[in-house]
Amino acid sequence: MATAMECRYEALARQSDALQIIFESLPWGVIVADQDGRFLFSNPAAEQILGIGIHEALPGTCTNLAGWYLPDQISVMPPDQLPLVRAIRGQEVVDELIFVRSSQAEVWIRVNAWPLKDRYGMISGGVLLLYDFTQGREAMQTLVLLSRAVEQTADSVVLTDTQGVIQYVNPAFETTTGYSRHEAVGKTPRILKSGLHDAEFYRQMWAQFAQGLPFKGMVINRKKTGELFWAQQTITSVRDESGHLTHFVSVSQDITELRKKQEQEFQLQLARAVQQRFYIAAPVLSGFDIGASAHPADETGGDYFDFVSMANGTLIIAVADAKGHGFSSALVMTLTRAYVRCFAAMQLELDDILARVNQMLLKDLEHGHFVTLLLARLDPDHQTLSYASAGHVPGFVFLDSGNLKCSLDSTGPPLGLFSGSNFLLQPAIRLDPGEVAVFLTDGATESATPDGHQFGAQRVLDYVRVHSRDSASNIADGIYQAARTFVQGDPQDDDITSVIIKTDRAK
Repeated sequence: MATAMECRYEALARQSDALQIIFESLPWGVIVADQDGRFLFSNPAAEQILGIGIHEALPGTCTNLAGWYLPDQISVMPPDQLPLVRAIRGQEVVDELIFVRSSQAEVWIRVNAWPLKDRYGMISGGVLLLYDFTQGREAMQTLVLLSRAVEQTADSVVLTDTQGVIQYVNPAFETTTGYSRHEAVGKTPRILKSGLHDAEFYRQMWAQFAQGLPFKGMVINRKKTGELFWAQQTITSVRDESGHLTHFVSVSQDITELRKKQEQEFQLQLARAVQQRFYIAAPVLSGFDIGASAHPADETGGDYFDFVSMANGTLIIAVADAKGHGFSSALVMTLTRAYVRCFAAMQLELDDILARVNQMLLKDLEHGHFVTLLLARLDPDHQTLSYASAGHVPGFVFLDSGNLKCSLDSTGPPLGLFSGSNFLLQPAIRLDPGEVAVFLTDGATESATPDGHQFGAQRVLDYVRVHSRDSASNIADGIYQAARTFVQGDPQDDDITSVIIKTDRAK
């Protein structure tokens, strides 16, 4: 029968065998050294992680461990700072990151080490526990990059739990909404609720979630200040590996300025479409060729031309220029056109029409705003042209030879500046066969090159003289093209309008 001592030795042997099996089966690397630093044990996991056989490649003490670097991957770890050496000195090492480079592998490892003590509490060695953190570090680097991207993106990012309680917001959320992270976390996105969406809007949102689909849509939210803003928002469900819903993440872009711009562009396009309707086709009048051209500098312009056929057979031609250009000037132009047509329908003379339009605009225009307007009456029965001009740039009449017959200078101040202004009606001018009348706005004459040289009235005169035998519409378009060519591609900064009246040549 075995003695008690033999039984004890047998039990210890079995325990040692069990521990050996356990250590060799662990996924973590284990290295044990005695108090002199000599290696006593290493399991297969340690040798696989480090890519070397401890006893074969690193004989001697643990201070001979080579290829161990600090996390910068450049600085070699001093022998006295190796985790196992420090453990033998009585220190505990907790979760340190180390880079190991050998001829077989390059790995990132996380290590723990602690002293090995006998039953009297004396240090008899040290134990090193390590595991391969290479993939974990790559995942951590990816996570860091994602975190930086979320923190630095211009879009607002909000993470909530399944109950809608905010767990995280990024800096862009704070900037957009005015709520700090401290104010938002623990609340729900209802702090942004504008009250402008009905129950159906939210029903459809949750219907999307119920189908496992993200919600995408435009949302009107309210900032901390009470100011409304438009957001293009995407809300996505976040699920764990087992498919259980864990969070919602919302990414939204503040599109308030973009929406305002789109609305402005829409309004401008609408205004342009309305204004283009005012540019009616030149009328067909026996004995005359009439053409007109209008080119606003913006979507809308402050220039306008108009033709009003009167009951007595005459034709009133209006060419006007509201100060400036763009949307506000287009509104003034529309108002002026309505007034002219209204007073023309009353069978008033040209100077009286100008006086009455002036009184109306004095009430409508802001201080310093004005309109220049030339009104002409073409009488086909008598082949005459009469006019009155409120501060407008001169018009011209050319002889059939191409020489200048006369200029149609202003006969009164611009409209909308002075009460009681008078506008002289000039005597009728006879238009003989082949003669050409030209009415302009200052957009053509004041078109300038990059160095400041203007196209000027003389170049308009020269163009008409050279092209006097072209059609009226071609002359009108040609003046615009010549002015634009002259400025060498510079952006158009004013509206350019012209009206041409040609008397048929004698047969």
